[in-house]
Amino acid sequence: MRIIIIYQIPKNEVLKIKLGQLLYLVKYYTYTKVTNKKRPILAGVKLTHRCTLKCRQCPFWRRPGEDIKFTQLKETMKNLYEQGVRIWLMEGGEPLLWRDGELNIHDIVAEAKKYFYCVGVTTNGTLPIDVKTDVVWVSVDGLRDTHNYLRSNSFDKVIENIKKSRHPKLFSNIVINRLNYQEIPELVKFLSDIVKGITIQFFFPYPESEDLALTWEQREKVLDELIELKKEGWPLVDSFTALKALKKNTWKCEPWMVVCVERDGTVEQGCYLKNRTPYEDPCKICGLTAHTELSLAYQLNWEAINVGRKTMGIF
Repeated sequence: MRIIIIYQIPKNEVLKIKLGQLLYLVKYYTYTKVTNKKRPILAGVKLTHRCTLKCRQCPFWRRPGEDIKFTQLKETMKNLYEQGVRIWLMEGGEPLLWRDGELNIHDIVAEAKKYFYCVGVTTNGTLPIDVKTDVVWVSVDGLRDTHNYLRSNSFDKVIENIKKSRHPKLFSNIVINRLNYQEIPELVKFLSDIVKGITIQFFFPYPESEDLALTWEQREKVLDELIELKKEGWPLVDSFTALKALKKNTWKCEPWMVVCVERDGTVEQGCYLKNRTPYEDPCKICGLTAHTELSLAYQLNWEAINVGRKTMGIF
């Protein structure tokens, strides 16, 4: 007979952790406001460009190279923590493919949890979703035919792995483009039964990828539909404020809050899109909803703050 012992953190310890996180965020906000020193809070980390898919809209699988080394990651974690970062979000390529000798994604997660309040990952869902991050986002970019066209015939495998996963905070992220925008309401309803919640962002063209960007009219139409779905109670996580602001990009970005860690170990503070696309001013057509929410949260928008609490569980 197997005896399984489940260890739970006592409620008073959880409260102490949450209080410590809240106090840090208050200190962080006060420090950056008073001193005007732009310290980052979130790191987006590209572990690898290798992938199980060859998606039409993605440039990274087209960029060969070795995975980032574990020694680099450990040093980067320490440095970024000292700079103020408390959120560590991993992506790729397919981050669950990452290897350094016998080390795998589980070793990175264990190390990252020594430093950060939230450790998250975005996966394409083609591999078993058993990673012990605080949060997981699985990319689903359409109903079966559309997703398969965009993402290498992976729909059935992705949905199967979502349903099999026991991760307590598994969200789906939809990148909206001109091929899938008309079926977004139906897709949201389909996903609502199998994920914790749904986030969205808008496609942004890279030099190597097909241009699938929406017109402003198409973007406004789908945002209106999303707002109505959220009002009806469907599990769209993004705030009303962000969804409305994205119609004409009437939000003030705080790009300094983010650092990007490249596969080669390069670390750069600020928006990932700048200087990496054909656009002189990518801010004008930006659809990175996560940046919208983070910026609004810094501007003390309570809706956006709650988005962070719901997805990342901070304080």
